[in-house]
Amino acid sequence: MAKKDFDIKDMNLAEQGRWKIDWALKEMPVMRSLMDRFAKERPLDGVKMSGCLHITTETANLARALQIAGADIVLTASNPLSTQDDTAAALVSVFEIPVFAIKGEDNATYYQHLNAALDHRPNVTMDDGADLVSMLHKDRTSQIGDIIGSTEETTTGIIRLRAMAADGALRFPVIAVNDADTKHLFDNRYGTGQSTVDGIVRATNILLAGKVFVVAGYGWCSRGIAMRARGMGANVIVTEVDPLKALEAVMDGFRVLPMFDAAPQADFICSATGDKHVVDKHHFEVMKDGCCVANSGHFNVEINIPALEEMSVEKRQPRPFVEEFQLADGRNIRLLGEGRLINLAAAEGHPAAVMDMSFANQALSAVYVFQNGKNLENKVYSVPEEIDREIARFKLKAMGINIDVLTPEQESYLNSWQEGT
Repeated sequence: MAKKDFDIKDMNLAEQGRWKIDWALKEMPVMRSLMDRFAKERPLDGVKMSGCLHITTETANLARALQIAGADIVLTASNPLSTQDDTAAALVSVFEIPVFAIKGEDNATYYQHLNAALDHRPNVTMDDGADLVSMLHKDRTSQIGDIIGSTEETTTGIIRLRAMAADGALRFPVIAVNDADTKHLFDNRYGTGQSTVDGIVRATNILLAGKVFVVAGYGWCSRGIAMRARGMGANVIVTEVDPLKALEAVMDGFRVLPMFDAAPQADFICSATGDKHVVDKHHFEVMKDGCCVANSGHFNVEINIPALEEMSVEKRQPRPFVEEFQLADGRNIRLLGEGRLINLAAAEGHPAAVMDMSFANQALSAVYVFQNGKNLENKVYSVPEEIDREIARFKLKAMGINIDVLTPEQESYLNSWQEGT
């Protein structure tokens, strides 16, 4: 490929990236099964795809599966800090998949890369945060006629897309991969839980045991973070705006407080809500010295970083991925990973075994939207139930686990109303 066909940090990292991609694939039995099927069926022959995803080893194996299925695919990063540069190099050099992504790229470069992915003139897009869909609707409307449909990976992206659909602004169908049970029940909870705590520990090397750890929100991602922080010995406090989720957190054994009351006690605060300024100026004003603030939501707007910048009299970087803001009264607030996804900024993202199911959903949803998109309305659809169940069956088989099957008598009983007590 000519240099203009990709933009990565260093092609010399390709061999290192190849080993890591192959290592991840060993933990992705569902994707391996799909690769075997796709090689025979070629369900994406003739489709041009652009994917805006975290450029990780697991994403590389998704891209390989799509390529095997016949897709002509280009990738760009969905976050400036989420690219693994060796993975990007291997995708370009070994697998001949164009990539536009460099870890630590500035905002201008990030948007140049989004545009480069859309210059591919895709028929199907694959998003993690809805940036490609958003750009198509705002800046590149002339390409919308080429689009059959899209898939969306994350909660934040689906929030944006459902708002577009509610306003009548969405101009092609989107499959909400995040809503699949085999995605949010596992990836969001177990993947985000482990990888977020991993990122915080790598960035700080501070013992969690005995510390007060505040988790903003109690959706599936935050539940996973709270569970893993408690497992490391932290005293976990949950903050919520939804009374049902707050009640569930209480029943799960966590303390629940408003953020303003939790912040002064916190040694760590981590947000994963998908909303803006969850950690705000008035929270910084009451935090204790040395509090570490992190984010595991898709965008860095969850933490009001401009307010923290304005409040500080000095800023220093004592460790990679740690910025220490000194306030006028001498307190120091530590911002981790620039407020971006800490599990990808300071660590390696979710383990491959859980991304196996998420990316199987992406791959099969891409096939579904390619084959059925012209018959779908311009709205956000859930992943078809048969895909969800098929992935769960694949995963159980790979784990060597068998389950029961309903007898004809049981099926008849469940589908009838005649029998009573």
